[in-house]
Amino acid sequence: MASCNHSNLVLLPAVKNMLRCRHCHLTIKADELGKSSCPECFETYSEKRYDFEEIELNETGISKYRCEDCGVIIESG
Repeated sequence: MASCNHSNLVLLPAVKNMLRCRHCHLTIKADELGKSSCPECFETYSEKRYDFEEIELNETGISKYRCEDCGVIIESG
């Protein structure tokens, strides 16, 4: 197996404004959900549920990069 020197890196965007369904625990971006119900609960249980909790994201100042050649995630702070 040849080793990768990770010369083809892409900066991964920071994830913000995430919501988690209190029933099925689906995690989804708030802008994707809008004012809709949980799509997973509706598909699985045929119930419209609007009970979400905001996920506290850790603002550590660490940037994440993905190597496009081998797929490894590299953190840099």
